[in-house]
Amino acid sequence: MATPMPTPAPTRAAFLSAVGCYVMWGFMPLLFMGQAALGFSAPEILSHRALWSVLFAGGLVLLAGHAGQVRAALGQPRTLGWLALATVLIAINWSLYVWATTHHATLEASLGYYINPLLNMIIGLWLFREKIDRWGWVAIGLAALGVLFQALALGRPPWISIALALSFAAYGVIKKRIPVEAQAGLFIECLLLLPFGVVFVVWLQTHGLGHAFASPLAFGWALLNGPATVLPLALFAWAARRMPLSTMGFIQFLAPTLQFCVGLAAGELFTPLRAVSFLFIWLGAGVFAAAAVFRARAARRALAMVEPV
Repeated sequence: MATPMPTPAPTRAAFLSAVGCYVMWGFMPLLFMGQAALGFSAPEILSHRALWSVLFAGGLVLLAGHAGQVRAALGQPRTLGWLALATVLIAINWSLYVWATTHHATLEASLGYYINPLLNMIIGLWLFREKIDRWGWVAIGLAALGVLFQALALGRPPWISIALALSFAAYGVIKKRIPVEAQAGLFIECLLLLPFGVVFVVWLQTHGLGHAFASPLAFGWALLNGPATVLPLALFAWAARRMPLSTMGFIQFLAPTLQFCVGLAAGELFTPLRAVSFLFIWLGAGVFAAAAVFRARAARRALAMVEPV
């Protein structure tokens, strides 16, 4: 009788990294809501993300021994150009997300991250020749209906949801293609954002509008932006280069589910029409997840039938 081959260690590590980053992102709204309660504006939160992230990203580079990769990437205009584009995309994503979670739009933000995995399927088909079966198309169709009902509930297209999904999907594609390890790439992205963060923090403080240095508590909240930003991004970047986009999309449903719960707990408006919207989104996510489970089981059965060499 054939013995199933064990799952390779890198695959297990990539899976755990993906789960960890999405759980962290799921609870991220609490960090921004806490800062907003202390008077932080969305731009101030963003500036402190840029300021403190570079320190923690640099620490990861040193721990991983990837300083040489950073120097090499900085000396390659093509690679640096792709990293600059990734930086623009993640800055757009951060800005929208921080604004949404500090302006009672966490539910709309969570919708964007429900859409993102299904968008990843389409991108995987288009760019990486990954296949989508009929159940995948059913999931995409249900999600499209969910977006339509969300637009009806809001009285406008859910621009925040759409922009979050598009920006992060494009960021994932670039991170998958750049020949730079996760820690090195992330440090360069943070380094590119640093000047903007420093200038705005200084401007806020000199005009008496800053809150981060008003008390030890406020400074602690501001400092948390560093590890809270860097750690999940590093885990995501590392996993994205070692897993299919479709698999990353399946795991990603963790984050919007947690964000949705945070939004509800914060008392955001949840109308019946909005409930219908999320119902279609959840049905799409359920179809996607069930199909992924069935495919994994079929692959294991096929693997078990292969005689060991």
